[in-house]
Amino acid sequence: MQAFTFPRKSSERPFAAQQRFTFGESAEDFLAPRRYRAAWISDAHLGTRGCNAGALLDFLRENDFDTLYIVGDLIDIWSLRRGIYWPQQHNDVIQKILRKARKGTHVIYIPGNHDELVTDFCGIYGNIEIKQRAIHLTASGERILTIHGHELDVVVSGSGRMGWLAFAGDVGYQFLLSLNPLINFVRRRFGLGYWSLSAYAKRRVKDAVSFIGKFEAAVAHYADRYDVDAVLCGHIHSAAIREFGKVSYYNCGDWVESCTALVEGDDGILSMVAYDPSSASTQRRVPVAPSGLNAETQMMNVELMSKLK
Repeated sequence: MQAFTFPRKSSERPFAAQQRFTFGESAEDFLAPRRYRAAWISDAHLGTRGCNAGALLDFLRENDFDTLYIVGDLIDIWSLRRGIYWPQQHNDVIQKILRKARKGTHVIYIPGNHDELVTDFCGIYGNIEIKQRAIHLTASGERILTIHGHELDVVVSGSGRMGWLAFAGDVGYQFLLSLNPLINFVRRRFGLGYWSLSAYAKRRVKDAVSFIGKFEAAVAHYADRYDVDAVLCGHIHSAAIREFGKVSYYNCGDWVESCTALVEGDDGILSMVAYDPSSASTQRRVPVAPSGLNAETQMMNVELMSKLK
């Protein structure tokens, strides 16, 4: 496995962006899951048509973990309230996570805003633990605060008067996601690669870009009160690794647009992995570079995919 390691200016704590391909793998290597100390997934949004459950299933089948963090919005209760959508693959994701827990994986479920009802069931259920936040200690001694991130979203966690705006924004986002299959059907006809309208709008709309930047800084500042080295979250569907002073910021992305996860090896290095949402049969794995480090590493997942076509 080839990995790219990017130096930090203010810290020696390591992280890497993995480059992983299926080319040249033996049948034994393909069937044997790769094992990690820990993994973080977020924002699967099961129960919505935008969820790439097939890619998530491949990730869960091809990898095993000592600890699996589910960083919120596993199930989209907001969407299920508007209408029931629950195909077999979504059920398979839940069953796969439960099976891993039965086989010894410590599953830590941190509810988000779309599955906030789960917070009523905080506690320990065998190898499954439900809690609002967690602190993970890496093999290299780095303390990482793990939260979903909606706690610092003013639209979501502000006064109740702003609640309608969060729901309205979610409906608009789901509409953009619903256009992605049609757009990519046409693009495939012309031999073009995967492209996400919702991701493009998020990157180009000035207010959205400004919000993401302010959100990341707020999350990093929030970590100061817990005396940790880093903070890891999801919520905004924007995978990233950044530095804010002495605090590192990790976002494990989502399984709607980017199909990304963070994993920790035995050496304590955190790596970002991604699955191609447009390749349903093979789920080709592609590299993701940490964003926010320098000009060379600020490519989004979809841009990296297009360069590999």
